[in-house]
Amino acid sequence: MKINMTIEELQEKARRMRCHVVRMTHAAGSGHPGGSLSAADIMAVLWFGGFMRYRADEPSWKDRDRFVLSKGHAAPILYAAMAEAGYLKEEELLTLRQLDSRLQGHPDMLKLPGVELSAGSLGQGLSVAVGMALGLAMGGGDQKVFCLVGDGECQEGQIWEATMYAAHQKTDNLIAIIDNNRYQIDGAVNDICRVEDLASKFEHFGWLVWEVDGHNVEALLQTLKAAVSLSGQPGPRAIIAHTVKGKGVSFMENTAAWHGKAPNAEECERALADLGVST
Repeated sequence: MKINMTIEELQEKARRMRCHVVRMTHAAGSGHPGGSLSAADIMAVLWFGGFMRYRADEPSWKDRDRFVLSKGHAAPILYAAMAEAGYLKEEELLTLRQLDSRLQGHPDMLKLPGVELSAGSLGQGLSVAVGMALGLAMGGGDQKVFCLVGDGECQEGQIWEATMYAAHQKTDNLIAIIDNNRYQIDGAVNDICRVEDLASKFEHFGWLVWEVDGHNVEALLQTLKAAVSLSGQPGPRAIIAHTVKGKGVSFMENTAAWHGKAPNAEECERALADLGVST
C-alpha cells in the first residue's frame, strides 16, 4: 500500500506526529525530542506521500520498501509515524521507554514488527541499508530502501565507508536522507566536528544528490519524486534536508539543549500550544 496525501494533509500529519513526540517524551520523562521534531516533515512525506510501499497489517510483507532509522535516538518520530500508519495504537505511544514496552528508547526490531533495524550505535544504519538494497536487487525485486541519517552522525567513519561502497556497487534502489538540523547533543555540529559541505561530499563519493528545505512539504515531495523516479543514472541517491532542531516548538528550536531532554508538565503544555493544541 502506498498512501498518497495532499500537501495540506501531509502538513497536518507532520503536526500530529510532532504532538505525539512531545506527549510521549513527556510521559517517559526521557527521550530525544529535538531530532525527532526536525524530521517530522520528512517522515510525513516519506511515509504518507506515496513513496513507500508497506502493509501495517502485514509488517513482513516481502514486497515492502524498507525504512532504516540510522539516527536511532529519534525513535519517537518513527513510532509516531508507525502509529499514524496503523502499526500500533496511538495510546501505546505513551509507553515509550517503559519496562517491557515495545517502544524502547532506540528501535528494537525484535519487539516491534515493522522496525527494520535495531538502531542506536550511530553510523551503522547506512551500512545496513546498503546491504538491504544490494540483497533486494540480487533477489530481482524493485523494492527501495530509505535511510534517515543524522548530520552529527556523519562524523562517524562508518558512514563514509558505506557511502563509498554504495557508490561502487551503484545501488540505485537506495535513498539516504540526511536530517541536517545542525545540532547534536554537545552543541553545534560544525563546532564539534565540521561535516559541511555534505552535498559536495556525497557528490564526490559518486552519489546523486539533492538539497531541499526539510520543512517545505511541497519541495520534499518534488525532491523525493525526482530521487525515486530518476532513470538512466545508476547509483545511490542522497537528499540533504536542511532542517531546524526542535522544529515547531519555539523554545526547542535551534538549540542542542533539547537533543535528549524531555519536557516537564509545564513545558509539555507550552509545546503543544505551539503546535496548535489548546489545553
